[in-house]
Amino acid sequence: MHIKYQLISLHLTRLRCSKVDKNTILEAGGREQRSSSGGAKKAPDFMAPRPVPHAGGMFPALVLLLLLAAAAAVVLPPLVSAAVSYDHKALIIEGRRRILISGSIHYPRSIPEMWPDLIQKAKDGGLDVIQTYVFWNGHEPSPGKYYFDGRYDLVRFIKLVQQAGLYVHLRIGPYICAEWNFGGFPVWLKYVPGIAFRTDNEPFKAAMQNFTEKIVSMMKSEGLFEWQGGPIILSQIENEFGPLEYDQGEPAKAYAAWAAKMAVDLDTGVPWVMCKEDDAPDPVINTCNGFYCDYFSPNQPYKPSMWTEAWTAWFTGFGGPVPHRPVEDLAFAVAKFIQKGGSFVNYYMYHGGTNFDRTAGGPFIATSYDYDAPIDEYGLLRQPKWGHLKDLHKVIKLCEPALVSGDPVVTSLGSYQESHVFRSSSGDCAAFLANYDTASYARVAFNGLHYGLPPWSISILPDCKTTIYNTARIGAQTSLIKMDSVGGFSWLSYNEETNSIDEETFATDGLLEQVNVTRDFTDYLWYTTYVSIDPDEQFLLNGHYPMLTVMSAGHSLHVLINGQLTGTVYGSVDNPKLTYTGNVKLRAGSNTISILSVSVGLPNVGEHFETWNAGVLGPVTLNGLNEGRRDLTWQTWSYRIGMRGETLNLHTLSGSSSVEWQKASHNQPLTWYKAFFNAPDGSEPLALDMSSMGKGQVWINGQSIGRYWPGYKAYGNCSECNYRGTYDEKKCQTNCGESSQKWYHVPRSWLNPTGNLMVVFEEWGGDPAGISVVKRSVGSVCADVSEWQPSMSNWHTRDYGKPKVRLFCSPGQNITAIKFASFGTPQGVCGSFSEGSCHAHKSYDAFEKDCLGEQRCSVTVSPEVFGGDPCPGTTKRIAVEVICG
Repeated sequence: MHIKYQLISLHLTRLRCSKVDKNTILEAGGREQRSSSGGAKKAPDFMAPRPVPHAGGMFPALVLLLLLAAAAAVVLPPLVSAAVSYDHKALIIEGRRRILISGSIHYPRSIPEMWPDLIQKAKDGGLDVIQTYVFWNGHEPSPGKYYFDGRYDLVRFIKLVQQAGLYVHLRIGPYICAEWNFGGFPVWLKYVPGIAFRTDNEPFKAAMQNFTEKIVSMMKSEGLFEWQGGPIILSQIENEFGPLEYDQGEPAKAYAAWAAKMAVDLDTGVPWVMCKEDDAPDPVINTCNGFYCDYFSPNQPYKPSMWTEAWTAWFTGFGGPVPHRPVEDLAFAVAKFIQKGGSFVNYYMYHGGTNFDRTAGGPFIATSYDYDAPIDEYGLLRQPKWGHLKDLHKVIKLCEPALVSGDPVVTSLGSYQESHVFRSSSGDCAAFLANYDTASYARVAFNGLHYGLPPWSISILPDCKTTIYNTARIGAQTSLIKMDSVGGFSWLSYNEETNSIDEETFATDGLLEQVNVTRDFTDYLWYTTYVSIDPDEQFLLNGHYPMLTVMSAGHSLHVLINGQLTGTVYGSVDNPKLTYTGNVKLRAGSNTISILSVSVGLPNVGEHFETWNAGVLGPVTLNGLNEGRRDLTWQTWSYRIGMRGETLNLHTLSGSSSVEWQKASHNQPLTWYKAFFNAPDGSEPLALDMSSMGKGQVWINGQSIGRYWPGYKAYGNCSECNYRGTYDEKKCQTNCGESSQKWYHVPRSWLNPTGNLMVVFEEWGGDPAGISVVKRSVGSVCADVSEWQPSMSNWHTRDYGKPKVRLFCSPGQNITAIKFASFGTPQGVCGSFSEGSCHAHKSYDAFEKDCLGEQRCSVTVSPEVFGGDPCPGTTKRIAVEVICG
């Protein structure tokens, strides 16, 4: 198909009749190679057809006429041919259609020291591509002032991906959503005169184009696009714009068309995509995001079916449970997409990481962005998710020759069962056998053989005969993670000033919107006013104190009366707006009412970013006075941006030395704490256990770990989880009734061997004595494998043999003990296995012989390995748990 498009078009819009050397051969979709003299490859015109090879001389007139006639008779799609191109089946790289497996790793959500290991683990997991957003507000914190260092060293990150031999999908956006503060937009953009976000607005388009050009120019100058020998094979403009376009009509449509043309005109030499954008204009590819995308079809028949966000679970919000997605369902969703003809799948996230600093959006997005990803927040493999998906990727690659050769033939095998069969002209054959029933096991006939299919599963047969993978049958090991405390701290404290009036305080009549005042350089804004109470007020005699009501756009606030904390209120992920109502103990004469308004991340999704606000917008009223109701909204208010401790830089070594600290007390609100500690021994990832605290922020050696809020308990439904049936983010949850987030990642590279400074700012009044450093490590690993488990271990030799148990500990660990082993009918799950009615008494022997003292081992699942068949005629399994240390 791709070759035909090239030949027929023959530059119909730009005919070239120049001579072509008789030795020149340009494969369809191939990229221009370096010249024999070693010159650099020429940047391709993404939409320009390639020269059609012919046997020397001027192009024959007869051939030209034939091609013109063919063009008149055939309705052709726009030609797509470049270093990286596409047709309706797949992306084409170096002349070859590819089934590509990708994973999202966001460079600012980890640290440079972690990048090589994360990328290698992604490669080991069977990924071809690393996908990342580009974070505008991190790179341009003020207009025209750029930052590309540290966690924001985008070029370094991409070059590390290249060194690992992987491709890059660069999602420039520059709107990204991503549960990132303000959706990735710099807050200064909100104050550009006349701006309206993400619509046909000239100030916005100018700023967006400027940043996009900046990134593309940087990538070109570093030689990072594929035609330059770099790893970038895809770019993205905008992000999930379709729903907004539907709501906003023509101005949004005009903007989307402009954004697509602007991107294509940048001549990157790689395709552009627009996700969740059904009418993405040619040549931009529209793509799917979601828990499932098998329903999706691109908007033109000559575009490939691509899934840019296969959600591995969901994000965690403060006050919400922690979502998880069973790997059986995720693998089922991916297999279902591939069996329909999908050719590109990206896991969002493959490594979620951490929202360091104040980068979490939402509002109320937690500091952890773990996302139940195959590589967890700390960089450890999440098993069995990582391993089961790795096996899926292997079998998809085995099927690739058939998958890219034609469309599937779909045949019903039962009420809820069907087959999808792919064949190539060279004889390759791959089959997917699906059972969509959520409750019942199915036995189906296919190609003269019978196959058993668990409910809600797909079996994959790379030769159309042999099942070597089923999405519901997990052969990968399970890891049990442990968090070991390695010590506490000796704390000193400093009380935040709550009534300070200094040169940074200003006053005006009425209430000001918070972000307009702070420009989001801090979470905190003080609102202070004064209330005069006459001595004859009735409440002074009867003790029925007046009611203060404060209406706020969010996200949290503290009310102080005459310097004393009176009450606290906060919103939620679903409703950030809030109202404080409480009786306030006022005295005769002048009273100070201070409201500390606290933001918890700016919204990252929705419309009209330029209109969003936070803080106390009013009305603010007092009820229960002799006069009845007094409106304080429009009287004079004093404002102070941030905490005084922030102004003093108490989170730094020099700043913390500028004030006098006291012996720490506990349960004291609006208090700073500091402690010094030495780095724990070892190389395990580290975290802070903050469960004894309420709400605040924490720094180590001046680096912000982020916001903590263990005092906000999770509310939701944490009932038992079953992989079968359609998944959504509320289906499988944990932590109900507990802290949404208890542990906070501390990168080891942020620590010195000794003398590390930790500073905590506590808003609510927790107990710092309960804070501890913990090590995160794999405590034990388990496997649960049937003697009839599909296996691809010997696929390439066509020796299908017996399945194997494969166990491995983390680097630096070895298997120190066999905690449990039973071949037969074991019961329970990893961590709580028990013997069933059928048990081979030599179940331990093979593991003690082959695994003890080893970092990894494998044992064949066969009765003779375990001393014979303990129960003939019964399908048996091996369940094993080993300790890593």
